[in-house]
Amino acid sequence: MATTTKANAFSANKTTLSYRQADPAGNFTGDFADIPFLMEVPELGAAPEKIDITTLSDKAKRYIPGIKDYGDLVFKFLYDSGDGKNFKLLKGFEDDDANLEFQIKYPDDTTHTFEAIPAVKLDAGSLNGALTFSATMMLRSDIVFA
Repeated sequence: MATTTKANAFSANKTTLSYRQADPAGNFTGDFADIPFLMEVPELGAAPEKIDITTLSDKAKRYIPGIKDYGDLVFKFLYDSGDGKNFKLLKGFEDDDANLEFQIKYPDDTTHTFEAIPAVKLDAGSLNGALTFSATMMLRSDIVFA
């Protein structure tokens, strides 16, 4: 008789995005601070690009792995423009070219950490719709999965 395994499934609810700034020496220390009103996180992960190493004597194409391109990491937030709130906070980091480390934390305590500079834009608005904005992260490091 075959046995089945039950999956430990999780909702995306309670997923957080937090940040911390580098000290004057460029080191990231201290605790991460949550960015409020996160609504959506992007796909994370990438396959390396293929580097063709096929020679004229090969009978089939051959490849080695190249670098990864994570693409645009676009995070969506509910708009809040109050002092110290998410829009002004991230827009300020963009304007300052701030050296930041971000961390996504999922409900099961899995984390993804990366260095990036945010680029912020207001999303389109519609009648009877919530005002949102997007922060596109321009990566400055690899993504560390833990």
